[in-house]
Amino acid sequence: MTKRKKLSNGQSRRIQANHEKRLSTAKQSGTKNDDSWQSDNLGVAESALVISRFGQHADIETSNNERLRCNIRRTVSNIVCGDRVIFRRAKVSAGDLAGVIEAVEERTSQLTRPDFYDGVKVVAANIDQILMVSAALPEFTPNIIDRYLVACEDMGIEPILILNKTDLLSADTLAEIDAVLDIYRNIGYRVHLISTKTGQGIDELKALLVDKNSIFVGQSGVGKSTLVNSLLPDSQILTQIVSENSGLGQHTTTVSTLHHLPSGGNLIDSPGIREFGLWHIDPDRVTWCFTEFREYLGGCKFRDCKHLNDPGCLLTTALKEGKISQLRFDSYHKILLSMEDGRAGARNPRV
Repeated sequence: MTKRKKLSNGQSRRIQANHEKRLSTAKQSGTKNDDSWQSDNLGVAESALVISRFGQHADIETSNNERLRCNIRRTVSNIVCGDRVIFRRAKVSAGDLAGVIEAVEERTSQLTRPDFYDGVKVVAANIDQILMVSAALPEFTPNIIDRYLVACEDMGIEPILILNKTDLLSADTLAEIDAVLDIYRNIGYRVHLISTKTGQGIDELKALLVDKNSIFVGQSGVGKSTLVNSLLPDSQILTQIVSENSGLGQHTTTVSTLHHLPSGGNLIDSPGIREFGLWHIDPDRVTWCFTEFREYLGGCKFRDCKHLNDPGCLLTTALKEGKISQLRFDSYHKILLSMEDGRAGARNPRV
């Protein structure tokens, strides 16, 4: 397995500066000396599930299905939706805060994304499968699908592709998109076509989620929140239509939230994002994350083969022989190029 490159000195300095700033803010606010969180005002340690995270507070669910809002010890970092945590109740509560989270249990998996200021940021924890939602509106973009697939392969979390809003497509357009999706089916990915208006694929979607910890990801406006509403009619999640002016989706979910499904399993509704950066991953690792490339890796004539016009390249030979799709091959190189731009942005972040 290819090792990931370490963060640059500049990135490390920015991350450390941000951490020190947060600690300083916590000290100034008196969190450290708040009597509500001293040991003599706290009960025994209990286990709980993080339902949502709000700054220095988190909503948790206990083993007795109680929903509580807790403070987070400043020594505990990186708590996210889906985490299992250890908390202690306050004997005398502080406002609407019922206790304090003191530790995070080891994760089985985590969904991450790079952040220019904080390095690699964890989005959700203990995920069994990632459902990547795309749609014809705002735009069906295979390259974004490939970005998510790289992230899933890198993290070892099973991806499932969802084409939503099929009711908005003409028969011809649906056939064209489905032909593209055949590329993913042929390399082993599961693909499902969904419409909340017609009910197409909803029963199959529900079956996919049984007894699993799942998360929807995808661009804003592809209908993730509408899908959650169809699975959880009582969730009352806000939805918006795609902007007619920009053609871009509007951000409707602002905080990741975990929902329990009636049939079993949990579903995390996460904020929509229009891009999924991969600049924190080593380029060789990205190549490995294209699953159909793996059988050709290590066999090129030159060890530093760029898989473009290099003589003796097994990937370009496989492309010419039709064993690798042109769409995925082009997407791979677009990702590598965007990673270079991302690393440049990390060295010179916008302020």
